[in-house]
Amino acid sequence: MKSLFDKIVHDEIESRIHKLSDTSIPVWGKMEVSQMFHHCQFPLKIVLKKEDPELKPNFFAKLFFKKAMYNDKPWRKNLPTHPKLKVENPKDFNTEKESLLELITEFSNQRDQKEWDPHPVFGKFTYEQWGKMQYKHLDHHLQQFNV
Repeated sequence: MKSLFDKIVHDEIESRIHKLSDTSIPVWGKMEVSQMFHHCQFPLKIVLKKEDPELKPNFFAKLFFKKAMYNDKPWRKNLPTHPKLKVENPKDFNTEKESLLELITEFSNQRDQKEWDPHPVFGKFTYEQWGKMQYKHLDHHLQQFNV
């Protein structure tokens, strides 16, 4: 599994984002591209302590889904989204794109930080798991828009 802490992977993700336009159509799901950009910011804001969506620890999620957050198995299409992380209102494409790119770079630039606070739902992740999880989430949604 690739990691967002890898500079080459960071550049790849940015390149894929730049291939999208405000008229990009999803292959699956209901989000428009600007909503997807906004949604993809949540996990980055959580780890960077820029937002607290008031998610609660969940033993069931930790037990059954934690490994799926960073393993090599792709997530299936149309996975349910936590209600607090859903984006239903229209968003501005350029604003959301720029915000996402800034967060990706900020996270990636912290590749030397080896200790991270626990995830509010899943608990402790290692350095490697954080990098893989962030990549996997972004990759899943970029695939949603066929890039």
